[in-house]
Amino acid sequence: MALDVVIRPARAEDEREILELLRSAWSRVSEPGPERPADAAVFDERHPVESFIVAERGQRIVGYVAQTPASPLESNRHVRHVQGLAVLASARGSGVGQALVEAACAAARAGGARRMNLRVLGHNRPAQQLYRRCGFAVVGVLPEEFLLDGAYVDDVWMSRRLSDSPEPAHP
Repeated sequence: MALDVVIRPARAEDEREILELLRSAWSRVSEPGPERPADAAVFDERHPVESFIVAERGQRIVGYVAQTPASPLESNRHVRHVQGLAVLASARGSGVGQALVEAACAAARAGGARRMNLRVLGHNRPAQQLYRRCGFAVVGVLPEEFLLDGAYVDDVWMSRRLSDSPEPAHP
């Protein structure tokens, strides 16, 4: 990763800049939902500021990742879920995305999580490659889950173990 990028926890005052990043990175390759309005909130009850990590170059946020509990169930508290990742086009290919994913995994591990899960659109090959580089593997595919611009797109589920212990054997 470029030495001029700092990975740090997000702060409340980062919200406007994160929203601008989200809006600039939005495309049908990465998002099944509509583009966010210019006045949308980024931080809310389901997405608190503490769940966000940003990459900053100079005084500008060039990327972010958010990770949250996979569900509100106590029995599922050991699993975290990547809720979003975006990197400015000008910062892509420099290791920012990988640094953000690794930082999210480290934060989840430090918080007691054993596993990190995520969902990615089937046609988003660059994101899938990034996640594979970070140790994620495909654990399931929901075929034709989304209809985007007239084409059916798979919903790919990926997962990574965060602890050092070996993966359990599956029958």
